[in-house]
Amino acid sequence: MKPHANQVSAVTPGGIGTILHTFRWERAGVLYARLALGSAFLSAVASRFGLWDKTVDLDHFKGFIHYTAEMNAFLPLALIPAVAWAATLAETSCGILLIVGMWPRWVSLASAVLLALFGLAMAISFGAKSPMDYSVFSASSGAALLALYEWRQNTKQTSKHKMKGESA
Repeated sequence: MKPHANQVSAVTPGGIGTILHTFRWERAGVLYARLALGSAFLSAVASRFGLWDKTVDLDHFKGFIHYTAEMNAFLPLALIPAVAWAATLAETSCGILLIVGMWPRWVSLASAVLLALFGLAMAISFGAKSPMDYSVFSASSGAALLALYEWRQNTKQTSKHKMKGESA
């Protein structure tokens, strides 16, 4: 029995093409970027407390405070522990919120700014090559694109509600 003209089998070349054409690539890319950025933040935090090498202790965090001092050599030494804890809190929050998809526009923007500041501090203290080698600015630009995507999506939804006479 021959399939109806509107029924395309997924195993035929036209079927695969149809599936590939109708797949929501943009949404998949956004999800991938959110998961990748969120996981990277949480991985960095996990290292600070020894979760990756299964020796959970605060000695790892002391090492991170030392690294924070090196990377922010232009800051007064008294501020370094606060900067280390603030960075850890920001990265943990952004990581979790990116993964669960909560407040994506603002969290993506905060992630872009956080990564840009991190890259700038690296460049000032270690030279421009360091943030380039670790793709910090690439990650920051990816977070910025996520924020712009979410902004655009929100603008589209607001416009649809206004056209229907609903309040946004």
